[in-house]
Amino acid sequence: MAASHIFKVQFVREGKVWEVYAKKVTHGSLFGFIELEDFVFGERSTVVVDPAEERIKGEFEGVKRTWIPMQAVLRIDEVKKSGAGKITAYEGSNVAHFPVPVPTPVPDPGRRS
Repeated sequence: MAASHIFKVQFVREGKVWEVYAKKVTHGSLFGFIELEDFVFGERSTVVVDPAEERIKGEFEGVKRTWIPMQAVLRIDEVKKSGAGKITAYEGSNVAHFPVPVPTPVPDPGRRS
């Protein structure tokens, strides 16, 4: 019997750290993106409902595959079993992001104002 793989993926979105579980994680066909497939959500065995996990379920409900930008991914771990998805506050770090040039329009010399 083949072992099933479950990956815990942490990424930054909307200023928060999102933690999701997926059965398939690849570099994907889009350059600069990580592809997540077959999301795994925690089983609802108690009466207590976690609003963060419900938000994650609602966000990815009906999603077959999603692409996350590589620069947003904080960590990918292969785990033995899935847990509950989480959304937590992003504490930030002392690491500076690589500057990205901002495209600016070049004025057309033949155009009159």
